[in-house]
Amino acid sequence: MTGRLAGKIAFVTGAGCVGPGWGNGRATCVRFAEEGAKIFALDRDLDTAIETVERVKAAGGEIVLQQCDVTDSASIKACVDACMKHYGRIDILVNNVGGSSHGGPVELSEENWDKQIDTNLKSVFLTLKHILPIMEAQNGGAVVNLASTSGIRFTGAPQVGYAASKAGVLQLSKVTAVQYAAKNIRVNTVIPGQLHTPMVEVRLAGQRAGGDVEALIKSRVARIPMGFMGDGRDTANAALFLASDEARFVTGAEILVDGGMAQRCG
Repeated sequence: MTGRLAGKIAFVTGAGCVGPGWGNGRATCVRFAEEGAKIFALDRDLDTAIETVERVKAAGGEIVLQQCDVTDSASIKACVDACMKHYGRIDILVNNVGGSSHGGPVELSEENWDKQIDTNLKSVFLTLKHILPIMEAQNGGAVVNLASTSGIRFTGAPQVGYAASKAGVLQLSKVTAVQYAAKNIRVNTVIPGQLHTPMVEVRLAGQRAGGDVEALIKSRVARIPMGFMGDGRDTANAALFLASDEARFVTGAEILVDGGMAQRCG
């Protein structure tokens, strides 16, 4: 480890994970801690983040965990205030919260549509609203938002709420990047593809393969030119680059982490 984030304070949403292993938020917390960042981690369900805390501490890192509903402005503000009270600054924001619901415009309920927009898109808007003024006052910062290949192409299942909200994250990131570029605040996006995270076993298999995990994995791998699925550590490494000073001249950019899947025509 080279201390690429030494002395930085990273504010990470969705730090928990639905099961053991490497989800995007957990991997990001650990990877950033390995490179010297101190982590202020959020999740709606603190029990899901216990392993995250353990892994960060095992890596010799420092982490503060706080419960948060990222769809609620007051809840986010309370967490931002707590981070500022504890650390005095926020250098890096990682927006990792997200989740999908199956269905096109007819099948997807209006309630689930609203939930998808709130969870995947409004949460990013709200964290930016509360943290960008802090970064501006500090004369700099780095934001890394997580989108999805579902936001740029059809990935094998109709999930219009998820796709639309993640597409929104991409454009929100670009517009904000241009607005804040002269203020030394960089805003970039990681676009993960079909990764093998704990969510595959716990949630997606039941939704899309009748509980058959092996069948779901096989169908997902078949879409990936590289022939295997990455995991949350691949997302975390891309986020690490964008959060680090190595990316000092990078803003409004997108990094695909998908084994080439988005480049296929079929």
